[in-house]
Amino acid sequence: MAHSGGFWAEAWRRYRRRPLALAAVAFVGLLILVAIFAPAIAGTKPVLCRYQGRLYAPCLGYFNRQWEPAIFTKDRFRGTYPQNLKDKDPESWAIWPLVFQDPFRAVRENEWPGRSENPARDEGRPSRQNLFGTDQAGVDVFAKMVHGTTVALLVGFVSMGIAGTIGILVGAIGGYFGGWVDSLTSRVTEIVMCIPTLVLILAIIAILEKPTIWHTMAIIGATGWTGIARLTRGEFLRLKNAEFVMAARAAGAGPLRIMLRHILPNALAPILVPITFGIASAILVESSLSFLGFGPPPPSASWGSVLNDARSNLSMWWLVFFPGVAIFLTVLAYNLIGEGLQEATDPRLREARK
Repeated sequence: MAHSGGFWAEAWRRYRRRPLALAAVAFVGLLILVAIFAPAIAGTKPVLCRYQGRLYAPCLGYFNRQWEPAIFTKDRFRGTYPQNLKDKDPESWAIWPLVFQDPFRAVRENEWPGRSENPARDEGRPSRQNLFGTDQAGVDVFAKMVHGTTVALLVGFVSMGIAGTIGILVGAIGGYFGGWVDSLTSRVTEIVMCIPTLVLILAIIAILEKPTIWHTMAIIGATGWTGIARLTRGEFLRLKNAEFVMAARAAGAGPLRIMLRHILPNALAPILVPITFGIASAILVESSLSFLGFGPPPPSASWGSVLNDARSNLSMWWLVFFPGVAIFLTVLAYNLIGEGLQEATDPRLREARK
């Protein structure tokens, strides 16, 4: 008799039967790799260089300006590395990104030996030098798209990480204890459901002096947990009187241990589905805000901000096409993952398809 690998092994076996869901996982995995290695894919700062006898990684400045070694500011590189490295230290060497283009500024003439400056406006259509074209100011769209992947994934994972934590906590407390505790958590959930996320984000942006993408993530997370809480509550109501829970209670386990160690692992499968869909929704919200001009402030790059650049000149079709395709494919991938998880973990859906 074949040995069953447990619930999650069986769910993974069923999930693998869906080619589109597997392709979606592979696509998201590719996006994660692009986000992690964005400075090595497109940029004008060396991935690794030897300068004055020491090794540096200036490309980390794309993640955080403070991570760029201070010596290059002290020696007045002003963000231009190829010629300065040779002039200030003839023995220096550097490993450069695959594509010499910056996501925050236009490349100047001869900044890279023999390369012309980036074209701007209508002349910035896709070419060998600028794979996805350039924006109004001559900034390379491919570089902005690559570095914008980091923003897109951060918005999805961070905001839904916050939402998932709050939703599971509120739903678990209400579902397990019941009574007035359940009534209180349910009323709080209903109140939060009435708060429009976009309006709240715009209000916070108007109040804050220097809004950042982290504020947007926090607001999306703080208002996007209601569906997760209601589903968690239903699962805890269903499982709290199960035999394995009663056995744990009889063995002397406290409420916290029962909730985290016994009920939550058995309730987690259906809870993952709305979290996956929520990641796609969060990416759409951020893209919508950036398109309206309320996204992350410069010098951050995001897909929605590239779309916003096209508003002033719709003839620059590449500013609409490439970020639009990226947003569409990413949202579609997360939705396919969510549907795959839903079918793999919900026996009722599997029976209905037979």
